Amino acid sequence: MSTTHWLDPDEQRTWRRYMRMQIHLQRRLSQQLQYDSGLSDADFGVLVNLSEAEDGRLRAFALADDLKWEKSRLSHHLTRMQKRGLVTREDCETDARGAVVVLTPDGRTAIDRAAPLHVAEVRELFIDALSAEQRRSLDDICATVLVGLGSPMTGADA
Repeated sequence: MSTTHWLDPDEQRTWRRYMRMQIHLQRRLSQQLQYDSGLSDADFGVLVNLSEAEDGRLRAFALADDLKWEKSRLSHHLTRMQKRGLVTREDCETDARGAVVVLTPDGRTAIDRAAPLHVAEVRELFIDALSAEQRRSLDDICATVLVGLGSPMTGADA
C-alpha cells in the first residue's frame, strides 16, 4: 500500500496559482468574446477549426477529436450553431454513417470578425504580460505536460 505524496508548500502554491490563473483568464476571455462577437468559447472553437480546415469542411468525428468533445456534445452544439446559420451538416460521400460539418458564409463572417478581437485580448491579458524568456519556459512546460498526457504535438502545437 502506497502513501500519498502530498504537495509541499511551494508545489501547492504553484498548482493553486496555475489553477486560479487559468480560471480567471478563461473567464475574462470568454466574457470578452461573448461581448465582442456574441460567440461562446464553444462556438469559437468550432469556427476556428472549420476556418483552418480545407474548404471549411471537417468530418464530424475529426472535429470532435480536435475539440476533445464527446459525440453527443458536438451534435447538440452543432444543432444550435446550425439554427444560427453558422454551420451546416452534410452526409459524408465516403461513409454513409458519417457527417461533414461545413462552415457557412455567415460562420466565416463571424470568425473573421471575432478572431482579431479575441487575439488582441489574448495578447493583452497573457502574451504581453510575459517576457520572451517566460513564454519560452511556459511553452517548454506545456509541451512536457502534454507529452506526459499522451497528447501528440500537431499543427500549431508542433
